[in-house]
Amino acid sequence: MEKKDLRIVFFGTPEFAVESLKALVENDYNVVGVVTVPDKPAGRGRHLLESDVKQYAVSQGLHVMQPVKLKDEAFVDELRSLDAHLFIVIAFRMLPEVVWGMPPMGTFNLHASLLPKYRGAAPINWAVMNGDKVTGVTTFFLKHEIDTGDVIEQRSIEIGRQDNVGVVYDRLMTLGAGMVLNTVDSIVAGEVKAIPQDQMLTAGEQPTPAPKIFKETCRIDWTRTAEEVYNHTRGLSPYPAAWTTLVDDKGTESVIKIYETGEPEPAQDLIPGTIKADGKTMRVACADGWLEIKQLQLAGKKRMEADAFMRGFTLNHICK
Repeated sequence: MEKKDLRIVFFGTPEFAVESLKALVENDYNVVGVVTVPDKPAGRGRHLLESDVKQYAVSQGLHVMQPVKLKDEAFVDELRSLDAHLFIVIAFRMLPEVVWGMPPMGTFNLHASLLPKYRGAAPINWAVMNGDKVTGVTTFFLKHEIDTGDVIEQRSIEIGRQDNVGVVYDRLMTLGAGMVLNTVDSIVAGEVKAIPQDQMLTAGEQPTPAPKIFKETCRIDWTRTAEEVYNHTRGLSPYPAAWTTLVDDKGTESVIKIYETGEPEPAQDLIPGTIKADGKTMRVACADGWLEIKQLQLAGKKRMEADAFMRGFTLNHICK
């Protein structure tokens, strides 16, 4: 089959998916439809906000579908009418079988981890939060259970010691776009030999979960080791950001987000949450050492360097 004859429907929502859609379009693949989430009201004016995927698709004159329900008969009929050979899913909702089972060449997903590690909604965050040194991207064919399908291809990158989740996200987004093109070519050429994920696990090994990040997930526990807090912070920076509560000697509490810390500084006999500040640097005690706070944000204020923060904030506080 020639590239121009291959009919593709693309499913995606955020910026991470745009890079792959853009790669398909710019390499002359025939994207006959793009499925994304409905527009949502946002901001004080409640203006409708379009997904990143929709904005790019519209700019390229692509046919866009925004179903509220993926089993809706009108939507399913419209999908069928596109007569697509292949569906590609990146950072989208879980599809019902009536959808993912439709195209004759199958439906594959791009996932931002080396499956079966980090199945779930936040694989990049958890890889960094856990202090992993390597991560990557995987393409796999969809099946009933989320992120469990047979693996088509994987590519890996190293996670640098000071990389935060934003840095890793950008690198995986670019790496994944190239792998999507290669996966499409392999499927069309009939060269795919997909591997069941259970065959990729060593004896006794279990898949790693990567559950959704909630507000309480982001709260810093200063009783953990300095290394654990260091990884926790960079695994949530710049979004959604780790946070803690400052408590003054009168018991007044203020929430701050922490975006960057220094390397752990070993120390003994510390009281976790204790703040040590000299007007230039601000350190917080963990279970086994200090962490210097470099960038932070007080609720309702702008993100700033720690020295600027200390000029306007009296630090007779502890963190909890």
